[in-house]
Order: sequence, then C-alpha cells, then structure tokens
Amino acid sequence: MFTTETIIHAGKTFLMLFGELFSLFIGISFVVALLQIYISPERIKRVLTTPRKFLNSVLGALLGAVTPFCSCSTIPVLVGLFKSGAPFNGAVSFLLTSPILNPAVITLMLAFFGLKATVIYTVFTFLFAVIMGLVLDKAGLEKEIKNVSVKGGHNDGVSWEKLQGNFWQKQWQAVKVSLKDALGLFKGVVGFLLLGAGIGAFIYEFVPTDLLANFAGANNLWAVPLAAVLGIPMYIRTETMIPIASILITKGVAPGVMIALILGGAGASIPEVSLLSSIFKKKMVAAFVLCIFAVATITGYIFNMTL
Repeated sequence: MFTTETIIHAGKTFLMLFGELFSLFIGISFVVALLQIYISPERIKRVLTTPRKFLNSVLGALLGAVTPFCSCSTIPVLVGLFKSGAPFNGAVSFLLTSPILNPAVITLMLAFFGLKATVIYTVFTFLFAVIMGLVLDKAGLEKEIKNVSVKGGHNDGVSWEKLQGNFWQKQWQAVKVSLKDALGLFKGVVGFLLLGAGIGAFIYEFVPTDLLANFAGANNLWAVPLAAVLGIPMYIRTETMIPIASILITKGVAPGVMIALILGGAGASIPEVSLLSSIFKKKMVAAFVLCIFAVATITGYIFNMTL
C-alpha cells in the first residue's frame, strides 16, 4: 500500500490540489475584498428599505450572496440592519445566504464540481434564503430579536466613501487594500489549505473506494441527513472541504452527502450559532438551525438525483 510509487503519486496529487487552491484563493479573496469596499454595510442598510416584502427578501439574499462576510462580520452587520429599521425578512435572507452562497463558494464549486452542480447549488440556496426569510417573518419570529449591540464588522473599516482622491486614485487605493487583505487572509488560512490538500491526496491514493461507497454512497438514504447533522456542529472552511469533497466523490461518496456536510458546517457552525444566541432568543436560533439542516438535506438529495 505505502510504496515509493504511491507516495510519489500522492505527493503529485497534493501539489496539484494545493496549486489550484492557492491560485483560486488569492484570486477569490482579492475580488471579495474589492466587493466589500464597494458594497459597505451602510450601503446594504440603504438598499433594504423597500416596502415590498418579497423584494426585500430577494435583495437581502442577493446582498448576502455578493458580500461574503465571515461569521464575525455577518453578525454585526445583521445587528446594524435591525437597528437601522431594515425589514426582518430581508435581514434573515441576508443572514442565510452570506455563509453558504458567495463568490468563493461559487468559484470553488465551479472549479471542482462543474457548471451543472454549481447552477443547481446557486439557484436552490438562493431561492431557499428568499422563501425562508418570508416564512420566518410570517411566523412572527421578528419578536425573537434581543435588544443588543455587537461590536466589530467590516474588515478594517475601509469603504469606497472613505477613500480619498479622484476616481482612479480611489480605484488604485482599493486595489492595494484588497491585495493586502487577500495576502493577509491567505496567511491566516494557509494551514487549512495545506491540510485540505493533504487529506485529499491521502484519501485519493490510500483510502479504498468500496469502503467509502458502502457508508456514504447514493444508495444509503440516511447518509444525506446524517451528513447535515454532523456538519452543523463542525466549523467547516469551504476552502478546505470542497477539494476534499471532490476527492471523496471520485472514491464513491455520493455528491449529495458531501454537499449536505459542507452546507451544514458552513451555515450553522457552533461559533456562528453562539453569536446568533446573543441576538436572537432560543426559538429563532432553533429555527435558524432547522433552516440550515433543511437546505443541507434537500440540496443533498437533489444533488444525488441529478448528478
């Protein structure tokens, strides 16, 4: 099993995976940092002011999808939305899409899973966020908001409005800040990227295909909801899990099982739920976790049926 040939082959797989992750991560992080300069939390608050609830949910989900804040930034932005009078349904749709649908997820999905899987994932998670924003609002869960204030938020406070000079000078400043931010983010997650590439290479070369297919294949109907449940308490970094998922799928794990695990971990990790507990009462926190479980499970089954 552990021969010189297999070890060399695993090393090549590792270098290939890490090379893809490095180039994708730097590019994605740079674009994301630019988006966060152009689309500041203050601008989000101004957009979510339309009196039509359906449009509010659509705008909230769309803003969450193009402003990929991490949990520590999403929560302060959410509090700011509530305090500025933004409608509950729009703010909840923003909360639901921000961790599970963003440029990083879409780009990595496209690179490792292909166009069809990416379209299915994007469309379904977006519609889910819109619908659940409306459903939770209709259920009267707006009264579950606590009167709190959370400090922190957007990057280091850089936004388009705060940049100095003419248009092109501001563009150059935005590019420099975004590149610096991308490199800083890379330094912070390089360990995760190395771990992801290493695990992926090991699984690809040394883990028997039959073993994984028996436990997490498409024929095991319980594998999808179980993966969603296991993912929820985990703190999953999409940058680490998507390349591992692509390897596991080639080894026989059903695509829906991996998507359920990723959605569960990215959407409702313990750190995020803990932060949400400072904003919402127990009923709304439970509703949020159930929403993530539902979208993870349903999306998982859709992946298994269509891919």
